[in-house]
Parts: sequence; C-alpha cells; structure tokens
Amino acid sequence: MIENYLELRGVSKSFPEFKLNNISFVLPKGYIMGLVGPNGAGKTTSIQLILNMLEKEAGDILVLGKDNIRYENSIKQSIGVVFDSIFYVDSWTVKDTEKAISIFYKDWKHDVFIELTKQFDLPQGKKIGEFSRGMQMKLMLACALSHNAKLLILDEPTSGLDPVIRDEFLEILQEYIKDGERSVLFSTHITTDLERVADYITLLHKGELIYTGSMELLLGSYRLIKGRPQDLTKDLEKNIIGLRKTDMNFEGLIGMKEASQYKNFVIDSATIDDIIIRISHGGAKK
Repeated sequence: MIENYLELRGVSKSFPEFKLNNISFVLPKGYIMGLVGPNGAGKTTSIQLILNMLEKEAGDILVLGKDNIRYENSIKQSIGVVFDSIFYVDSWTVKDTEKAISIFYKDWKHDVFIELTKQFDLPQGKKIGEFSRGMQMKLMLACALSHNAKLLILDEPTSGLDPVIRDEFLEILQEYIKDGERSVLFSTHITTDLERVADYITLLHKGELIYTGSMELLLGSYRLIKGRPQDLTKDLEKNIIGLRKTDMNFEGLIGMKEASQYKNFVIDSATIDDIIIRISHGGAKK
C-alpha cells in the first residue's frame, strides 16, 4: 500500500544562473501540499523535474511509489496536470479537446468529462480561444480529473482568476481529496488559497529548501515583531529576518523561540505571505 504519493530525495538541477539544490519533501496520500516561494525559488523547476520535463542531476523522485523516469508512462496514466496557461489548440471546442486528449489515457471516463464540463458551465460549441481564462482553467481541470488521476499537480492555476472562480476551484480540490485516496501538489503565489485548503507546505528560496511540513507548524514557527527604532538592539537585529526600518518603527520576522525573549515588543502572528516576503527580502535562516 502506497502511503506517499510523491517523494523527492536530494533532488538537484543546475542552470547557468540558478541551482535547485538537494531538495527533499514528501506528499502523503490524501492531502494537499502547497509549493511556495518568491519568483525564482525553484517551484516550476521542481514540477518539471517531477514530470520528467527536465533531467535531474542528482537525487530520486518517486511518484505513486514508482521511479518517475523508469515508470514514466504508467505514472502519467495516474496523474493530472494543470499549468498556468492552456496548451490546447485555440480552434478546438470542448468536444474536440476530449477527442484529442482522451486517446492518451487508458482509463478515460467520457461520462465524468461531460458531467464536469456541465458542472463548470463550459460552452460546448465555443472555441477554446474565445474562452475566458477561468473557463480555460476549468477545461484543463476537467481533463485532469477525467481519467481517475490519483495525484493532481497544479502550477499557478489560479493566477489571474477572479475571487469567485478561485473559490470554485478550491472547492473542487477539497472535494477531489475527500475520499482520502488522492493528493494535490499546488504551486501558487496566492497564499491565501493555500491557507484555506493546504495541509502541508514546502517553502523554497533561491533553489534551497527552507521548510517542508505541516501548515500549522510553519505558521507556528514564526512571528512578526514590531517596535521603535531606538529599541532595536544588535542582538535583536541579528535574529530578525527581512528587517524593515523607518524613522518611526521597525518590523520583521522572527523565530517563535526567539520571539519569547522579546515580550516588551509587539509580537503578531505571521501569514504565509509574511514569511515568504521577509525571507525574500532578508534571506533565509533555517
């Protein structure tokens, strides 16, 4: 029985100006993991390596318990992928899309696809090139969910969508994993979406793994600290990530353990956005 639907073990990939360095994380069966970090963190590179769209230099990647290269063909029968832009032909209709995509999957479910396109209010006779971005994302999702995929991999699917469409999208993801037999890897810049649906978070920064684990533990690991500039000591400054100073005050991110030493300052809870922004501005302290 497979307990983990996705495992990266010491995965590395080098480019002329960037290196994804020794990345390891695990996505258990039945959960949603958010893959987050500022631009250039390595999120898309990680996804491309998982899908064998790039060749890794080191490490191992297991998808549904199998090596992602050796068993690539069988693995791709059991995963669904939604990217940030549609890769179907603009002149296709919904029917044309099913005809073109279904031939690649042994377990394609026509009835499921039709039901999803109706649920998503997708116009059957309209060309994809005339679809709104929200409709295009829903069509890709309908395709991803119509061949009994066990693992759904999403790369910025909600970027540019209005709040109503994003809300519908998140409800679909929650319903997708409801039976405990499916998982989702969800890369996004919209971290409020993750705070609503994700169970686990993997945080990357400049190709390095900063954190991987439960959402609750990540949010519990950091605090925002605020105070007057004249009260900022050298010892405190060393402990602050992404320090921002003005003539009136200072603000930054601090570890939960360190925060307990500074009870005379304003200490607030940190969001995922706070954590990403401060790490981006001030570097990472593991």
